[in-house]
Amino acid sequence: MTLKILHRPPSVSDTERPVPRWAMRLAYALPLLLLPSCLWRLPFALHFDMGQLQEGGMPTSWGNGVGILYVLGLSVLSEAIAFLTIGLVRGWGEAAPDWIPIIGGRRVRPVAAFGTAALGGLMLTLLFTTVPIGGGRELTFYGIIDTVEYSNAAWETVATVCVTPLAAWGPITLALAIAYYRRRTVTTAN
Repeated sequence: MTLKILHRPPSVSDTERPVPRWAMRLAYALPLLLLPSCLWRLPFALHFDMGQLQEGGMPTSWGNGVGILYVLGLSVLSEAIAFLTIGLVRGWGEAAPDWIPIIGGRRVRPVAAFGTAALGGLMLTLLFTTVPIGGGRELTFYGIIDTVEYSNAAWETVATVCVTPLAAWGPITLALAIAYYRRRTVTTAN
């Protein structure tokens, strides 16, 4: 009985039109996809370098609890934003839940949800896309950075496995936004 439940797609009965199965699964998988990077980041708050060889170490201001709050907040914020993409495949992405002040119960305009998700997806794509340019450097949206060196290959592998899925966050959000917009704006022939 448990195996049948695992293979059944989540319910889509709370949306006006059916959600494609791929979109439903991708939206629910996104927070889990980002979880390794969020967990990998947490030891840095306690000044554990995770095998990275850094010049100068962590900022001195991190010793007063700022580092813990920053890293924990960044991880929680990342997961919360990833969770919001589920709204692109559920009914609460079509009508605001009643408990939200001012807008509760109102319909969400497809353009507003699509625009927000598409802009976020583009920003995430730019933020987490890196292009190696040689000499231990990478080109990113925010400039040229030096790649991090690790004390051994095991630490580098752990970091790569945990952080690489971040590169998919933006494109997944864009794909879900496009599917949402198409589903919400398609006209039915009578």
